[in-house]
Amino acid sequence: MTMIPHPTVQPGTPTHGHSNLKLLMLNVGPQHPATHGVLRLKVTLEGEVIRGVEPVMGYLHRGVEKLFEDGSYLQAIPMTDRLDYLAAMHNNYALCHGVEKLMGATIPEKAQYIRAMTMEVQRIASHLLWLGAFGLDLGAITLFWWSVREREGAISLMERLSGARLTYNWYRIGGVKNDLPEGWTDECLRWVKYMRKCLAEYTNLFVDNDIVRLRTIGIAPLTKAQAIAYGCSGPMARGSGVDWDLRRDEPFNPVYQKIKWNVVTRKEGDVYARFMCRFDEMYESLDMLEQMIAQCPEKGDYIAPEIGEGPRQHRVKPPKGDVYAGIEGARGEYGVYVVSDGTNRPYRLKWRAPTFSNLMPLGEMVRGQKIPDLIIGLGSIDIVLGDLDR
Repeated sequence: MTMIPHPTVQPGTPTHGHSNLKLLMLNVGPQHPATHGVLRLKVTLEGEVIRGVEPVMGYLHRGVEKLFEDGSYLQAIPMTDRLDYLAAMHNNYALCHGVEKLMGATIPEKAQYIRAMTMEVQRIASHLLWLGAFGLDLGAITLFWWSVREREGAISLMERLSGARLTYNWYRIGGVKNDLPEGWTDECLRWVKYMRKCLAEYTNLFVDNDIVRLRTIGIAPLTKAQAIAYGCSGPMARGSGVDWDLRRDEPFNPVYQKIKWNVVTRKEGDVYARFMCRFDEMYESLDMLEQMIAQCPEKGDYIAPEIGEGPRQHRVKPPKGDVYAGIEGARGEYGVYVVSDGTNRPYRLKWRAPTFSNLMPLGEMVRGQKIPDLIIGLGSIDIVLGDLDR
């Protein structure tokens, strides 16, 4: 009896290979803890070697840009909280800055200081959660518990301001919702001093760890030219030697020109470089907070009187025209392109999400490497799916 061999791979399938390569298409996600959310990666493997990675997005798409058109500018602010929900203050700022730029509004000095301080507290909170999740990607669970513990201090500071712990809805066009509570700056200074000690502990546990260095140095490299070509921003770009920070190069808040600080850059472009950029940025933010608190005026308006607060915010009507405005957030450049028809609601509002641009070079970064390198390479990008899909 002649046995007819049964083909294990049908021609034309993703695993067939057109040059006699034994390729396998592996789905990583969308329900997988290593993708940090509902992201699907179509990974093409030859044995254990990665030959290609295709991100599949859209699992968290909510049509927010269309929703922006259905309400007033004030009603759009809480929706920005749901984009990059780990840096909600930065999203609030981006929208308000765009409308203010279109209006030519003047922001009171105290409101600028309050905004700058909350920006840096939010940046540290975001970087701490990223650091803990990155530790889990490497199997270092202790770092996760520590960083979440320290992040609680930042969350408590913002909870005192807004009453919320994640989605704050606190910035307003022309300033912020309310003045700083009594004793807030003193509490912030205590947390700053505490954080310095914690970062020193992190250095001993993680930064100087030989295993961490072996797993991260030279892994998932991104050149400076690639970072620029893909439109990367934030620590993703600065880790590849792109010396660009909107706080310095396109100032959206004058407070950053009144204090001394450095833009953290690394030239290696690998996982370790991106990790160190965010780690050192936390030190810089702590220095900024001390200087801002020392300079912040005790008296002054927390919102522009000519714009007003409360129900008056619903009646904000920028003149006809369009404008682009960007701010330097935790993941890079959060930008808004606002088109106004002269009413109290945007005719069109386009959101520029840093996660989208930062994720695009992943396939080039990990080609020729192994699955564990893909996991930490993705982790080093610091993606937030609400920011990616919108």
